[in-house]
Amino acid sequence: MMKRAHLRQFLAVVDTGNFTRAAERVGVAQPGLSAGIAELERLVGAKLFLRDRRRIRLTDAGNRLLAHARAIEREFREAEASLAASAPVASPLVIGVLPSLATDTLSGWMSAWRGDRSLVLTEGTDAELRKRLSDGQVDAAITLLRPEDGERPSLELFEEPYVLMLAQGHPLAGAETIEAAQVAGETMIARRSCEILAETSRWFTQRGVRPPFFMRSANDDRCMEMVRIGMGVTTAPASLARPGISAVPLSGYDFRRHIGLLLPRDHAGEASDHPLAQALLA
Repeated sequence: MMKRAHLRQFLAVVDTGNFTRAAERVGVAQPGLSAGIAELERLVGAKLFLRDRRRIRLTDAGNRLLAHARAIEREFREAEASLAASAPVASPLVIGVLPSLATDTLSGWMSAWRGDRSLVLTEGTDAELRKRLSDGQVDAAITLLRPEDGERPSLELFEEPYVLMLAQGHPLAGAETIEAAQVAGETMIARRSCEILAETSRWFTQRGVRPPFFMRSANDDRCMEMVRIGMGVTTAPASLARPGISAVPLSGYDFRRHIGLLLPRDHAGEASDHPLAQALLA
């Protein structure tokens, strides 16, 4: 059966006079376009192009098909334009999210979304998300909540401590708490996405702990996987723990974070009434 894709590929070759440029125009690899043209020729039962080193020319069958192909494509475009004009489409809801949010937590929230608008996620640091929120570049942000956020529309989702992450087979994995001195001989993995990276560095330095580093990365999934296979230890929010990793409190390492939904200052109503809040609290 002849498909629109066949005709679009055929017209691209006609208009560009070149299989490589035609493939770029329709967004397929050249072998895929060549296979599509070959299939079209099989369907119509005739060769459509004469190929030589200098140019590509239409056969008689190709010329006969050309008029029909242009008319069909024109009808397709007119139908698409007519339907698009008659059916207003709601703009997507743009949500800023912290890169350090656990992937399974974020996926749970997104799968619970039942709103009538599509969602677009964009990542950024807390400072970046707050600026985008102020500039109107995002409609809402799932980020760190600060004490002063009580004066603006916001909704706390959860609170959690930062802990030391170790492979389950690590000798310290079963401890109730771990002292800083016990980490001195460990190889560390630095999470560059950590919101308290500077504070953590000072905390270890003040206790005389200057461990070697296996890796520094902003990719939390990669960092945690390296912890899981025993390449090093790291500090992270408790929610980033995964099977194969033990999360153990560090004695005196009392940092915590509050994660919540933050809305523009001029948002009318309570944050809990926002459509996204229903998915986040599901």
